[in-house]
Amino acid sequence: MRNAISGKNTLNNILKEHAYRLPQISFRGSNLTHPLRNIRDLFYVGNITIGTPPQEFQVIFDTGSSDLWVASIFCNSSSCAAHVRFRHHQSSTFRPTNKTFRITYGSGRMKGVVVHDTVRIGDLVSTDQPFGLCLKDSGFKGIPFDGILGLSYPNKTFSGAFPIFDKLKNEGAISEPVFAFYLSKDKQEGSVVMFGGVDHRYYKGELNWVPLIQVGDWFVHMDRITMKRKVIACSDGCKALVDTGTSDIVGPSTLVNNIWKLIRARPLGPQYFVSCSAVNTLPSIIFTINGINYRLPARAYIHKDSRGRCYTAFKEHRFSSPIETWLLGDVFLRRYFSVFDRGNDRIGLARAV
Repeated sequence: MRNAISGKNTLNNILKEHAYRLPQISFRGSNLTHPLRNIRDLFYVGNITIGTPPQEFQVIFDTGSSDLWVASIFCNSSSCAAHVRFRHHQSSTFRPTNKTFRITYGSGRMKGVVVHDTVRIGDLVSTDQPFGLCLKDSGFKGIPFDGILGLSYPNKTFSGAFPIFDKLKNEGAISEPVFAFYLSKDKQEGSVVMFGGVDHRYYKGELNWVPLIQVGDWFVHMDRITMKRKVIACSDGCKALVDTGTSDIVGPSTLVNNIWKLIRARPLGPQYFVSCSAVNTLPSIIFTINGINYRLPARAYIHKDSRGRCYTAFKEHRFSSPIETWLLGDVFLRRYFSVFDRGNDRIGLARAV
């Protein structure tokens, strides 16, 4: 897996020469198109290196969190044993601290300590970058990644470490304060995260810009969710997190249960299954955001497992919120190219190629 990622330098060079200059975004410095690897349509990982000499890690680039962390050699949990672990004693630029922290994600949790070292994302280099070393984790067993690189706002950090994107932005390492995702379906290769600019070859038509509800996270206002012209959720408006670190479309239990009923999904273990023959006849589900309809056909919201059974990508979330909240994860983002504009606190969406 690691070799496949690092072997894409040629692709980086080709794509960097063809960056699309949005009217609102000028290109004064550098930008980077960085390959991601699609792991069974469940999540996407990309290569980074840490330390001197560099040690290589596969991380999830996550807009739903702000912290960067990888596993430490001091982490002895069964899930850590499957990760590549950072050997701090082998890095001449490593600097420790005694600050500890904890993070809880939708799928697991970790405990770590803040340290400093040189971090590289392709040609982007952040020296003395604060990040977390995981000392203990749970819930990540069987997931082939080595850590998480958060791309949300600095106020969302649990470790108190200044996020790598903000540090690179402040140091002028990237042209403009934007990053973007193109997520492929089915195939392992072809997905990318772009820093500092946008490549128009990855989407069709114009980008539709959506203002954030508030500065500080990637939540936008969603108008409604409809099927066959009937509102099935978000009837009074709701908020939606555009989240590259979430595999599915995640929403409140009662509303997701209603969608399962509408598509005649039946429970079996943790998943809700439908007849594979029904995928061609099930209706599209439409997410209306800032007045624009984003259609998700059944072939996008129905997955097939290793045994050939078809299951829905709508899942219940476990947290309580006074406002109806949805997470638009990779299921949505494979269909729609996404631009995260920190300079203007907005998200751009367009139909992916």
